[in-house]
Amino acid sequence: TVEQEYAAARPKSKALYERARAAMPSGAAHDGRVFAPFPFYVERAQGARKWDVDGHGYIDCWSGHGALMLGHNHPAVVKAITEQAQKGLHYSAGSELEVRWAELVRAIVPGAERVRFTLTGTETTSLAVRVARAFTGRDHIIKFESHFHGVHDMFVAAVKDPFEIPASAGVPASTLSTTLVARCNDIAHVRELLDDHPVAAIILEPAGGRSMTVPTNPAFLKALREETRKRGVVLIFDEVVTGFRLAAGGAQEYFGVTADLTCLAKAVAGGLPGAALVGRADLMDSIAFSGDAKRDRTKRVADQGTYSGTPLVAAAAVAQLEILKTGEVQRELNRLGDRLRAGMNQALKTRGVRGCVYGASSIFRIFLGADAAELGLDNWTMDAARLDRGMGPISGPLHLAMLINGVDYSRSNAHGWMNGALTDADVDQIIDAFDRSIVRLQEDRLLG
Repeated sequence: TVEQEYAAARPKSKALYERARAAMPSGAAHDGRVFAPFPFYVERAQGARKWDVDGHGYIDCWSGHGALMLGHNHPAVVKAITEQAQKGLHYSAGSELEVRWAELVRAIVPGAERVRFTLTGTETTSLAVRVARAFTGRDHIIKFESHFHGVHDMFVAAVKDPFEIPASAGVPASTLSTTLVARCNDIAHVRELLDDHPVAAIILEPAGGRSMTVPTNPAFLKALREETRKRGVVLIFDEVVTGFRLAAGGAQEYFGVTADLTCLAKAVAGGLPGAALVGRADLMDSIAFSGDAKRDRTKRVADQGTYSGTPLVAAAAVAQLEILKTGEVQRELNRLGDRLRAGMNQALKTRGVRGCVYGASSIFRIFLGADAAELGLDNWTMDAARLDRGMGPISGPLHLAMLINGVDYSRSNAHGWMNGALTDADVDQIIDAFDRSIVRLQEDRLLG
């Protein structure tokens, strides 16, 4: 079987997995890196590729969970990190690099009048909601089915199908009582929720929930902007995935819609742990000290993070953003993304397999068992639950077959993030690997 072939060729990874299981829950540091029969372990990476401890090479369509927009070990980023490491890792103070980082983000991201650095996307979405609540004096937050905003308690609602069950245990129902869940692309439902509750903010992944598992209709995005502006509700874009990826200015530039607050992570920090909340000055200044002791004690939004804006992270971030700010990398990646999705869809057609590879920009998602029309992707009538469930049991064997054929992507909902080190030849290789994997699954009678 595919699973047996994968396992037999990776004895060192298997041994590491046994060690890891004794030390870590599920033997992993991240839920998305757990899969059967065991995950592989990487020894090194360069450009668009990585190699595991058993010597197998992979084209990397995880790209540091989307953070490595330039690929592994880009010379400018490595140089910046190396030089800064010799000057110090953490100053317990500000640095010029931190200021330059903030200036770059302001110059690139629409609506980024102020910048507050954090460490993770989860921290950033949490801070965004706190700012919105403090500013409006309201408590309720609207999120959407399938949209992922990190793992803090407030946003574990309606992330995975079935949406009525929180994505994590350990969260009291009372904690979720002010989190309202709206249907994707349904502006009428949003209006109903706004009419019935005092809403501080609406938060969403602007291009679509779970990295475009359920794509967002651009017309809906514009209607949402109009509705929130009219009602004085803070519109928050979670651009942890799409920031600096769809375009230099992220989804806001790509769709021509500007949010009030934007959450950034992944690409904003050059591949190191770093994130940022940006947005309107009047909102962001809720975090600022005013000098009025009473106001600062009772009205100010508190925020602290040991590693926020540290010089090592800032060095990597500045190096990457200086390259990404022109948009040239994104335009080339978008071209390659179009080629990749078209090529993979052609492979499905050639092999007579019902399915589709969809997405936008440099993000792709694989769905076997139904084509784009059946899934409602062509006319925005898609069922969020069906898309979120994905292709079911075939997902595991396909992922293993792709690994055997030298391509890695996120098994969670079978999606990938491309990076700037990829070439046309790499895209051809990914398409060929996908074709070979489809044939293998057909030979094993896992696909019709």
